[in-house]
Amino acid sequence: MDRLPVVLVTAALLVLTALLSAAVAAKLARLDGATYPAALLGAGAVFCAVLSLSTSVVGVLAQIVG
Repeated sequence: MDRLPVVLVTAALLVLTALLSAAVAAKLARLDGATYPAALLGAGAVFCAVLSLSTSVVGVLAQIVG
């Protein structure tokens, strides 16, 4: 089985999950009364955190499975 399609789909899903998490964080911050710049800064932090955590988990799982 070729690993390239699996890697590409996994990367796309990770980025999509990070984007959705950031959007939810920004919306919740705006509903809480934060300004647009503050909400965007929070969304950026959430995006970075989710992306780095998920890539770390995928790396560990790749070592276990492969």
